[in-house]
Amino acid sequence: MSVVEQYARAHIVTDENVVEEDPAVPVVLRYDPDRDPRSVRVGLPGPHEWTFSRALLEQGLRVPVESGDVRVWPCGRVQAVVEFHSPGGVEVVQFESKALLRFLRRTYMAAEPVAR
Repeated sequence: MSVVEQYARAHIVTDENVVEEDPAVPVVLRYDPDRDPRSVRVGLPGPHEWTFSRALLEQGLRVPVESGDVRVWPCGRVQAVVEFHSPGGVEVVQFESKALLRFLRRTYMAAEPVAR
């Protein structure tokens, strides 16, 4: 089975003074069915990488859900929010839903057994 890696642009949501043009940051979405077929990984700028259930990401595009230190919920019709909790604080990341849907579709295609 093949690894899926997709780059996406996201906005880090913060309560600090927001600049007029809040720039998007690069985020890496990863899925490795050989490593853990039920999990996805989100790599944020810096050394931050989170691993959580692929089902949580999928469900969170429709309704608010949480599991452990990760929360996911839809934000309007075209965006989704992923919130990561750690002892160091909270990171809130806003994505375009279509980027996450495209990534999830690719993960399911990668996990399907190849017909011979």
